[in-house]
Amino acid sequence: MSASVAALQSVVRKQRIQDWFFHKITMVFALSVLLVLAGIIVYLAVGAWPAFEHFGPAFFTTVEWDPVNDNFGAAIAIYGTLVTSGLALLIAFPVSFGIALFLTEVCPVWLRRPLGTAIELLAGVPSIIYGMWGLFVFAPLFGDYVQPFLKSTLGALPWIGMLFKGPTMGIGILTAAVILAVMIIPFISSVMRDVFEIVPAVLKESAYGLGCTRWEVVRKVVLPYAKTGVVGGVMLGLGRALGETMAVTFVIGNANELKPSLFAAGASITSTLANEFAEATSKLHVSSLYALAFILFVITFVVLSAAKLMLLSMSRKEGVK
Repeated sequence: MSASVAALQSVVRKQRIQDWFFHKITMVFALSVLLVLAGIIVYLAVGAWPAFEHFGPAFFTTVEWDPVNDNFGAAIAIYGTLVTSGLALLIAFPVSFGIALFLTEVCPVWLRRPLGTAIELLAGVPSIIYGMWGLFVFAPLFGDYVQPFLKSTLGALPWIGMLFKGPTMGIGILTAAVILAVMIIPFISSVMRDVFEIVPAVLKESAYGLGCTRWEVVRKVVLPYAKTGVVGGVMLGLGRALGETMAVTFVIGNANELKPSLFAAGASITSTLANEFAEATSKLHVSSLYALAFILFVITFVVLSAAKLMLLSMSRKEGVK
């Protein structure tokens, strides 16, 4: 009996040691991510500090970007980044939502898998391919047909018309937004499809049994059950749009000008970094580029934090109900 007790104690001791090592190793893995994140923040902040110190708060509102005279402002790049990403999300969300609903609720079973696989494969296409396609194929067609149509219709409206004025060159803010939308649709739709598929079938069948239409089932059963995943998919797409570089660089025009027209050429933070970082010579120029990178990091962090707070608020409201 004593031998079996000793053997049992030895096994328990061994398991405790294994659990201790497992706990510490996984904790190191988790903390390493935070350390890398902190290192990135510190690195960007140190590199950006000379620009922030020299230009002060005016760096965020100054439109001029003049490497010759070492006069830099981030307003054009921030505007281009926010507008292209916002428009891309505005275009991509309803399309992704429709794709996910079709694949999970409407699509025939025999077509569901190949169509879903084809959409997922689009996410693996390199961004430079999207950029080349956008520049050489999409931009000419967009400039010859779509932009003139928008200019003659929406451009004639008061207030909103100023967004669709100017020459129809095919490249610019709107073109970059459309290319970004095409790029993020596979990400958002794939996540939405996955979260829609985990909705218990009994819930949907019960709603159909009560006489609900397909849209009522989606609106009152599927979306409330999967809203967290939907928001996560949207934020994943927005994060991809905010950080996209090559595709935007190809089609945005890369002009340091701030115009209200969506047809006009512009610049984003990522396109500015891609175009100028290798050629920056002065210390202030390099620091200003670091400052743009730091601003992009902050924008992404704020957007993701706002999404998290929104989800927490939604969860609390559910608890009150």
